Amino acid sequence: MRYCRLETPNGPRYATIEDRDGAPWATALMAPPPESRVVYDPAENFSAIALSEATLLPPVEPSKIVCVGRNYRDHAAELGNEVPAEPLLFLKPPSSLLAPGAAIRLPAQSSRVDFEGELAIVIAKQARALNADTDLRPYIRGYTMVNDVTARDLQKKDGQWTRAKGFDTFCPCGPFVSAEINPALGVFVETKLNGERKQYGFTRDFIFGVPRLLVYITAAMTLEPGDLIPTGTPAAVGPMSAGDTVEVSIEGLGLLKNPVEAGK
Repeated sequence: MRYCRLETPNGPRYATIEDRDGAPWATALMAPPPESRVVYDPAENFSAIALSEATLLPPVEPSKIVCVGRNYRDHAAELGNEVPAEPLLFLKPPSSLLAPGAAIRLPAQSSRVDFEGELAIVIAKQARALNADTDLRPYIRGYTMVNDVTARDLQKKDGQWTRAKGFDTFCPCGPFVSAEINPALGVFVETKLNGERKQYGFTRDFIFGVPRLLVYITAAMTLEPGDLIPTGTPAAVGPMSAGDTVEVSIEGLGLLKNPVEAGK
């Protein structure tokens, strides 16, 4: 299953995705997931539309965004950090979510804002105290992409990461959710800046795989339907400037593309 969230004449809607002539199209409305703040009849009139022509929204409405830091050895090394002995967690506020194609705004408080392309897990149902023997498949609705935008200078200055990673527009997400990929088999994560490849990683190189992350996170907090778990970024993070365009791509998940502009 693949689905997106998009604007329609009747408001935000969720729609299933099919390929037509090699391109993804939103072809039919689907019932809103339990976390959705909009109630509608999926049988209402809807005209199929190519995703390239649609006004897409972030495909998730999470109660929280639980991020994983330093989940690739090469990224930990490039920042001068030790490889963590257990998952390193931090939160981004849902207010940081940004739609595909919308502009990342550079805050005046920071002189260096970095891109961090990542695979993200979308939670299907409430999850609490999962263990290694739990069948985790029913708890995973699918996967999407995020750009974990980070004010690197503020991250170093503050000593904790909430402000540096929590600005509005600092979590571009999308373009859709797919249950048709398997990170355990390995998918490539790529980030380009102005068309030039900057990051290239492989999910089989995770320090902590998806099962370990879900067990670890749910030992501390309850995950709700629609919650988003970015799984960490590969090496070669770098700064963005106003006028840049950043693109995150992952096999089977399309392209997450956002321009960058100076904040107001």
